[in-house]
Amino acid sequence: MRSGLQPLWRAAASLSVGAAVLILSGCASRVHLSFLDPQGPVADLQRRHFLEILGLLAIFVALPIFIVTPWFAWRYRYGSAVARYTPKWNFHPLLNIACWGGPMVIVALLGALLWGSTHTLDPYKPLVSSQPALRVQVIGYDWKWLFVYPDQGIASIGELAVPVGRPLAMELTSATVMQSLQIPALGSQIYAMGGMVTQLHLEASRPGRFLGENTMYSGDGFHDQKFTAVAMTAQQFQHWVQEVREKGVPLDAATLRAISERTTRAQLSAAVGRPASGEGGLYFRGATAALFPAVVRQTMQANLRGPAGVGTVSASRDAGERTRAAGP
Repeated sequence: MRSGLQPLWRAAASLSVGAAVLILSGCASRVHLSFLDPQGPVADLQRRHFLEILGLLAIFVALPIFIVTPWFAWRYRYGSAVARYTPKWNFHPLLNIACWGGPMVIVALLGALLWGSTHTLDPYKPLVSSQPALRVQVIGYDWKWLFVYPDQGIASIGELAVPVGRPLAMELTSATVMQSLQIPALGSQIYAMGGMVTQLHLEASRPGRFLGENTMYSGDGFHDQKFTAVAMTAQQFQHWVQEVREKGVPLDAATLRAISERTTRAQLSAAVGRPASGEGGLYFRGATAALFPAVVRQTMQANLRGPAGVGTVSASRDAGERTRAAGP
């Protein structure tokens, strides 16, 4: 009996080691990669929810299988004198209750956890904090994300800078095809669609660098549509904002036309004649709150006139004219 269970114990040990490797995978990296290594309150809740579901499935699904399977194989082995042979058996009330009751309990428990977590982790729900949220408007292009800070009058591509401990309130749209933004170490994922606006609320609990990416395939440059979210102190964030205001590329109509082209971040860097920073970021000054709604409106009108993606360049051109007219 003991020798027969040894493969099961080895398998369980292997699974445990694998889970530990996954949980610690982000710790050894300079850039945090996963919600299993949470760097914010949303990711922390997601990891807790994941472990609750994992424990529930282990107790009510995996554990009974690991216990009943060896017992069943031993009891009904060939030559057993304990098991009864009943070829005409067709019903047993307790067994029937167990077969139907077990799945019903599992579904009920999973449903209760899912219901609570769905409301708790609602991406549209603002995070409770004593500090005002930092507004960032996100526009998805081929194959880059443009992060607009309307209250600071700046924008960036390739780097999303956020102050530690301050909620991040993001509005997202796409100037081209449907896209999906995710920063796993901070939690949650949200879609960005042309002519529509979605929301995402996140927060970084400690300084660090976190992987951000588009998780929906969008063409040849999809694999390069990544960015680094950088959490820094409030003083460092103010210094970063001031530096972008002084040294950033003017976000005028010509720059927006270059951004709207189907290019990667490296190709855009060559087009605007500005090398990327050490974080791989490109920075722009002169951004206003008029840019984001202009892109949403123009993209929606372009989608109504023809196939998705038609009119993206003109949308950015019109948005640039509106931005220039609005002033710094």
